[in-house]
Order: sequence, then structure tokens, then C-alpha cells
Amino acid sequence: MTEQNRVALVTGGWRGIGRATVEHLRAQGLRVAFTHVPNVEPADQIAAYVGADEGLFATPMDLRDSGSALRAFAAVVARWGRVDVLVNNAAVGSATVSTFADDPALQDMLMLQINAIGTLAMCQAFLAARSDATPGATPRKIINIASVGGGVAAFPGFRLSDGMSKAAVAHLTRQLAAEQIAPGVDIFALCPGATNTAMFQASTLDPMTPKARAAFIASLPKARLIEPEEIARIIGFLAGPESTVLHGAVIDASMGLGVRPGLISETRH
Repeated sequence: MTEQNRVALVTGGWRGIGRATVEHLRAQGLRVAFTHVPNVEPADQIAAYVGADEGLFATPMDLRDSGSALRAFAAVVARWGRVDVLVNNAAVGSATVSTFADDPALQDMLMLQINAIGTLAMCQAFLAARSDATPGATPRKIINIASVGGGVAAFPGFRLSDGMSKAAVAHLTRQLAAEQIAPGVDIFALCPGATNTAMFQASTLDPMTPKARAAFIASLPKARLIEPEEIARIIGFLAGPESTVLHGAVIDASMGLGVRPGLISETRH
């Protein structure tokens, strides 16, 4: 199967890592569908972005309702007949969850519902879908986006429900990979660190003074944020034919924060 015939579905594809992934996979020649949150993200701008590109498709999905995940997946299959690459990127963070609820207890429940149960629902839909792949073809791919916090390491002060939801995604990846050992499907989790997205800005950077923000970034590995395009390029590799050897891997993409999680709180001299 050529790249032009393969279909990718990127959840949460309007902003940040999702948007960068949509553009990277489309540039690789895949047909790309992405989900957006209805009544939260701008439908008119999304329609204009898709425009006349027949290889690009947007569909609404709200992971507060697991049925919405199934409807979004079905919409992509109805349009193109298949999904070969599933990128589970849709998530809320410790600050952005406030879009949906003010009460902290409800926010915790939504964090687990959206980040963990939503990812589970999409994986189940993908694995239940038929596949007509021929021998030697690129395997179908599930790429779950977790986080260095919860997925790889623990950070003091990291919101418990946020870390729990990302740890659940990492566990789900390993469990499904253990069960999908026959040829045909590869499953990975990718755990980004401090990435230059609106979600990270809202949860971590925005509450800081400019001086504190500069000091925080200077304390990160390589003294900078990770850019969404860097993560998208890794996703592009995982979506391709050469990533099968990594089946089951939970990949630390934190630029070193996962192996030295105390770095951001260490005193620099």
C-alpha cells in the first residue's frame, strides 16, 4: 500500500502536537483525518483550514462521551474505508480541564475520562475495525500520546489525576502490545516533556512571572522547550514501516527530563 492510500486519524488535531502531526503526516502523503471539540474549537476556522484538500478531513469528537469516540472513528471509516494509523493525542491538562468544569473533583473525573477512557475507546474501535492489509504491507499503527509526567516519571506537585491518566495510557499501551503480538498491528506510546503548546503554557508557564518563566526554561534539559514539530517527526517515524521493532515501547521524548526529573528543581550554580 502506498502512503497516498494510507489513512491516519489524529485525535485532538486542531492545536499543538496534534496540529503539527496532521501537517507532518499529510506532507508524507497520507490522507489525514483529525478530531476537534465541538462548541469549544472554532468550526469556521477548522472548515477553512481543511478547505478543498480531499486528503484532509475534520470530524467532531468530545471524549467526555465515549460514544463520541466511536462516532468519530466511524465517520473516518465511512469517508475513506479504513484507518491505518491512529494517533491518540486528544487530552486535557491540569489547566485546560477547567474548560469543561469548575469543580476540582469533577475535573479529576474528566481528566481520567478524557485522557484514559477516551484513549481506550479509540484503541478498541481501531482494533475492532476490519483490516485488508496484504502480507508485507506496513502494519497498522496505534500511537498513544502520554506524558513524561505519569508515563515515565513522577514530579512533585504534578496534579494527581493528570499523572494517573498518563500512567494509564502507558499501561494500556504495554497491555495491548502484549496481546497484539501477531503481525499486522504495532502499538507505541510517546511521552513528551515540556513542549511549547497552549496546554503546557496554560498549566505551567502562564502563572509565572516573566523572570520565573525564563528561569524555568533555562532549567530544562537543553535549556529550551520541545517544539510540537519535533514530536510530530517522531510520530511520523512511528507511523512508518521501520518502527515495528519498537512495538510495545513507551518512549521517553522529554529531552532528558524523564531520566533526571529533579532537574527543574535543582539549584543552578
